[in-house]
Amino acid sequence: MPARNRSIDADERSCRLPLGEFLRARRDRLRPEDFQLPRGRRRAPGLRREEVAQLCGISPTWYTWIEQGRTTSISVATLTAIADGLRLSRAERAYLFETSMRADPAAPCREDADPRRLLVLVRSVRTPAYILDRHWDAVAWNAPAAELFLDWLGKGALMVRGNRNAPGRNLLRYVFLDARAPAFIADWEERSHRLVAEFRADTASWADDPVRQMLVHELCEASPAFGGAWRSQRVLSREGGTRMFHHPRRGRCEYVQHTLRPVQHSDLKLTVLLPADD
Repeated sequence: MPARNRSIDADERSCRLPLGEFLRARRDRLRPEDFQLPRGRRRAPGLRREEVAQLCGISPTWYTWIEQGRTTSISVATLTAIADGLRLSRAERAYLFETSMRADPAAPCREDADPRRLLVLVRSVRTPAYILDRHWDAVAWNAPAAELFLDWLGKGALMVRGNRNAPGRNLLRYVFLDARAPAFIADWEERSHRLVAEFRADTASWADDPVRQMLVHELCEASPAFGGAWRSQRVLSREGGTRMFHHPRRGRCEYVQHTLRPVQHSDLKLTVLLPADD
């Protein structure tokens, strides 16, 4: 019988999801005395599942199912409770939410990861370069980008709908709500539909984010083209490649796009456009 139990335990361990393995390893590293729990006699290091469940304010059965990988329907509130109960570090909390495919409502940000600090990097690039946040709002760009994207990042940018004091820097709002975008972006119909598919893939782990939900709802209401592309459920990775534009002063412009993610701020995307003839 003991041999059979060991076999079952091994099978359970091999079937656990990465989230369960992470929680088990974190629980094993915790010391009862750090949580004012009696040390007593313990068969294994760390805390018991029942103790972790109590610290997190959730039922022992529910926590056990999560650790054993028997459920993937874990709410943001439960993940927040687990992160607080286990006293997870910044990196551990981020891993918890990312592994669970959920958006952290209080995503921590390091001081050296301030998007504005990346402006120095963007300005050092001699070709058009800009940074998008997780909602695809432009948070930094250089002069060549403002000169190329006159109606989005330059002086000709429209105001955000419903807010006359804020410039319209969201990429999707520009592409679908600015009447000048189809003439500027070569092959606008295909490029715009691809952008929606890339946005869906890029923000899948932020599906519960209210800002994302509001943006999608607004664009579906305001743009039949966006609504149709969104309902198509098309999913594509955000890749580089040739991008062509019809500039009002320079005529046809062709670039090769490169998209990078800063290590210090993984929810940002740095896009650099290199002239195709370089």
